[in-house]
Amino acid sequence: MVGKKKIGMLLAGILTASTLVGCGSSSTEEVKEIGILQLVQHTALDQSNEGFIAGLKEKGYEEGENIKIDQQNANGKIDVTNQIAGQFVSNKKDLIFAIATPAVQAVYNATKDIPIVFTAVTDPVDAEIAKDWTSSGYNTTGTSDKVSIAEQLELFKKLVPDAKTMGFIYTTSEINSINQLKEIKDLAPNYGLTIKEIGIANINEINQNLSSALGSIDALYAPTDNNVAASYSLVGNLCVTNNIPIIGAEPAVVEQGGLVSKGIDYYELGKMAGYKAAEILDGTKPADIEIEAMTELAITINTDVAKKLNITIPDDIDKIATKVTGGVN
Repeated sequence: MVGKKKIGMLLAGILTASTLVGCGSSSTEEVKEIGILQLVQHTALDQSNEGFIAGLKEKGYEEGENIKIDQQNANGKIDVTNQIAGQFVSNKKDLIFAIATPAVQAVYNATKDIPIVFTAVTDPVDAEIAKDWTSSGYNTTGTSDKVSIAEQLELFKKLVPDAKTMGFIYTTSEINSINQLKEIKDLAPNYGLTIKEIGIANINEINQNLSSALGSIDALYAPTDNNVAASYSLVGNLCVTNNIPIIGAEPAVVEQGGLVSKGIDYYELGKMAGYKAAEILDGTKPADIEIEAMTELAITINTDVAKKLNITIPDDIDKIATKVTGGVN
C-alpha cells in the first residue's frame, strides 16, 4: 500500500509536469509571426528593414524570443510582390511589414484584416492605403519618406547658383515618383529652374535615357524612386563623368557620385515603423496609430564630387553637413 506522503509527492510531480507543459504551450502561443516584404534590394530599403527590427527589439520584441520573422524580397518584380503578399496572408501572419509603396499596396490588396505596417512610402493617401495621415481608417499605419523638395532646391541653388535646367529621373509607373515630379515642377520656377523629365519604365532604360539627356541638363534630381535607387552607382558614374551635379532625396546617392542631399535617415525611419509595430503587437489597432514622416532632414555632401566639379561649399553649410567621399574615378 502506498503511503500518503508518497501519494502527495506523486501528485505534486504530476502537477509540476502539467504546469511546465502548460507554460511551454503558452510560450509558443505568445510568439508572434511577422512577415517582412521588401520590394527590392538597395541601401535605403535595406536600412529601413534593419531599423524596423531594431525598433521592435527596443520595445521588447526580439527574433527567437517572442517574434518569428519571415524575410522576403521581391527583387523589384510586381508579380513576385503579389505572390509573397498572398503567401503571408495564407500563412496567417500576425503582422506584415511592407517596405516601399508597391509592396504595401500588394499586401493591402491581399488582406483587410492582418495589421500592416509600412515604410518608404511617400504619400500613403495618394497610394490609397490610407484615408488620412492622422488615421488610415484601415488596417494600415507606418512611416513616410516624404521630404521637403523646397528645402532641397534651396540648398542646391546655394551650391550651384548658375544651374538652369534640372533633369528629373523617375519610374513612370511609380506613384511616389510621379507625386515628386508634380511637386518639383511647381516649385522649380521659384528657384530659376526648368525641369526636364527623364522617364524610365524599368532599370534597363536608365543608361540610355539618362545618357541621352545629359547634354541638355545642368543638374539632375534623384527622387526616392526604387529603380533609380537600385542604380545609384550607374547614375552617379554617368553624371560625374559628364560634370553634372546630382541632388538626391536621400544620402545613399551622394555616396555613389551625387553632390548633395538634404534627406532622411532610412534606418531611423524603419525604427519608427518598428515602434508602431510594437504598439500593434501590444494590442493597439493600426488605424489608431498616426502615420509619420521624419521632420529633421540631414545634409550630406560628397567632397570628392564638389572638388571635381569645382563647387565651393559655403561655410554655413560646410559646418553642419556630413561629409562623404567616393564615386569619382
